Amino acid sequence: MTFLGLPSTTPPAPRTPRAPSTESAPTDAADGGRDLTLLYRGPLASCDYDCPYCPFAKRRDTPDQLRADRAALERFTGWAAGRAGSGDTLALLFTPWGEGLVRSWYRRALAELSRLPHVRRVAIQTNLSCRTDWLAEADSDTLALWVTYHPGQVTRERFLAKCRELDAMGVRYSVGVVGQPEHLAEARRLRAELDAGVYLWVNAAEGRTYTDAEAADWAAVDPHFGYSRHAHPSADRPCRTGESVLSVDGDGTVRRCHFVRDVLGNLYDGSYRTQLRARGCPLPVCDCHIGYVHLETLPLYELFGAGVLERVPHDWPPRG
Repeated sequence: MTFLGLPSTTPPAPRTPRAPSTESAPTDAADGGRDLTLLYRGPLASCDYDCPYCPFAKRRDTPDQLRADRAALERFTGWAAGRAGSGDTLALLFTPWGEGLVRSWYRRALAELSRLPHVRRVAIQTNLSCRTDWLAEADSDTLALWVTYHPGQVTRERFLAKCRELDAMGVRYSVGVVGQPEHLAEARRLRAELDAGVYLWVNAAEGRTYTDAEAADWAAVDPHFGYSRHAHPSADRPCRTGESVLSVDGDGTVRRCHFVRDVLGNLYDGSYRTQLRARGCPLPVCDCHIGYVHLETLPLYELFGAGVLERVPHDWPPRG
């Protein structure tokens, strides 16, 4: 299994992007408005944690790389703001290689985007090591967090204190752990101490096969662990990626998802618009949540409803 959308490859070398622009290319508006979900991943690759299961642990970006990432993010934010009045509505998930919220430009981008009326959701994957006061500037009806707890990198008490700050501010979020055997006891304690209204998900560990007994242990923590336990057949099966769900990198290159390298066009010249259509998946299997959640053969849009991006089931906590 892949973890948090991080395939075992290195990120592309950052390029210096062109200046931000809010102009719409003619082809970008010719087909009228669309409801688009965009997964944005810029060149940022640095993280303040050193998890042994992550290939990007404790990486350090150079000052030039950080400037390039900031310029790329500001360009993307400018494009999103410029879609006001176009008829488009946007749901935006930031899936950085590293930790974004320790950088001021990510915090500012999320707060600004959350206040735009044509943005229905903006979320980011984060370890929650950042401060939380900036969230007061965001629209809590629009912004959400996909939070991962990493035992060994932060104490449970410190992590839970941050979660309680989110609770007090009314921030919508989920929490997750990687299903490593050594994490099970911590996951159980975390579930017991988290607010009941917070969904705790479990990602199957990459390369690990779970016995039925092991899977049952994890399902007691996350009742939906079964979707992560096995990779999902996807070859030629209908998927929303490439039609209403797209992956965007720091240069504006648009692909159907993070795991299919075929290019559909560029966000900033509008060339991607003519390529938006239903199509089957070209890969034999899909083993990452941010990919298979969009497969039409799985009932995950029904399960998560408006919480698809932040991984919060629509009926959480379950009744009964």
